[in-house]
Amino acid sequence: MPELFNVQTPAAAWRLFLRHLPIRITTATIEVAAALDRVLAETVIAPHDLPSFARSTVDGYAVLAADTFGASASLPAYLSVIGETAMGQAASLAIDSGACTIVHTGGMIPPGADAVVMVEHTERVQPPRALAVAADNPSSISPHSPHFPHTIEVLRPLAPGQNVIQVGEDVRQGEIVLAAGRRLRPADLGGLLAVGITQVTVAQPPRVAILSQGDEVVPPTQTPGPGQIRDINSYTLAALTHRAGAEPILMGIAPDQLGALSALARQAFALADVVVISAGSSVSVRDMTAEVIAALGQPGILVHGLSVRPGKPTILAVCDGKPVFGLPGNPVSAMVIFDLVVAPTLRLLQGEEGPPRRIVMARLARPIASVTGREDYVPVRLEQRGNERWAAPVFGKSNLIYTLLQADGAVRVALDSNGIGEAEWVEVLQ
Repeated sequence: MPELFNVQTPAAAWRLFLRHLPIRITTATIEVAAALDRVLAETVIAPHDLPSFARSTVDGYAVLAADTFGASASLPAYLSVIGETAMGQAASLAIDSGACTIVHTGGMIPPGADAVVMVEHTERVQPPRALAVAADNPSSISPHSPHFPHTIEVLRPLAPGQNVIQVGEDVRQGEIVLAAGRRLRPADLGGLLAVGITQVTVAQPPRVAILSQGDEVVPPTQTPGPGQIRDINSYTLAALTHRAGAEPILMGIAPDQLGALSALARQAFALADVVVISAGSSVSVRDMTAEVIAALGQPGILVHGLSVRPGKPTILAVCDGKPVFGLPGNPVSAMVIFDLVVAPTLRLLQGEEGPPRRIVMARLARPIASVTGREDYVPVRLEQRGNERWAAPVFGKSNLIYTLLQADGAVRVALDSNGIGEAEWVEVLQ
């Protein structure tokens, strides 16, 4: 086992960890309707064009664009309306020069037509017989009622393809709809169903056993006695596990007794794909976490100590093919380190591609001091000042959970930096 607190940079520690981590992705085929936030395990190919027919994007008249060239309010183009394409039905009338048909938004464009004029850009020309009927019963004929044939004036010119979605304009048959490794969003589900794909193969969520440790830690339902604190980490880490697409298993609280901690850790190791133990990873005479983790399997502990603040006393291990993490007990530290190393591991175990976290740009409201040789993660609160977004640091000790409650994200101070000046642009990790 490596010497305790042989501190490494996050980048070096991550490379070492990945060299020993086997990526095993288990999959399942599920209904698309139930696939929100799951990660695709197989690339999805379009089985047909979408749309499969030319569709109108507006209510109006399907026309030959050439018939409208030069049209204006003072010199309109005149077209004969020969029919209507009903929604949900195939267009049965072909369009020749000088003719048009009524179409509705989303409706099929008839053969021969290559554009759609919006109804707002037309006027109906009433034939003499219709005018006589209207004189006796004005409500019998509306300006655009579908009595055929009749004539319209087109008051604006159109280009070929205007107000029309062409066949395959959304996606072509054989094209990639969604690539493997994508976490499915609501719009993705709609896109899959639009081409008739109702089932997808996705990664199974890794099971993450979460174990808290400490004689001073009691369940949140219990009133703490002198020197005791409620268990925060189990629940914040479970929430972060959910957010990363994995399944948390709460193992409870282990006392500061080697036998009890070891037994609960072995139980967690047997139940889950990943084990997370919070507290007990710092250097002290009561430190047992490293000993317990080392006994779970080979190669065991790879890193004990990261050059970050907060979160220096962190353990990264791979035991018989399973990742095991020892996180600091301080709530802020535990959450920062989870986002730094545990969440990326969970994404790898699901085959997820793409950026892991949302990043927004902001200007720093107050300077942040640091020292070279470690990464700092400083919570910030986002504020809007005029047209600019500003990040105001929320300073606090790593055992104060309300530091994070007041924050909207965190700013990373690079390893080789001694701080960031006021008003500088920074990336806020959310």
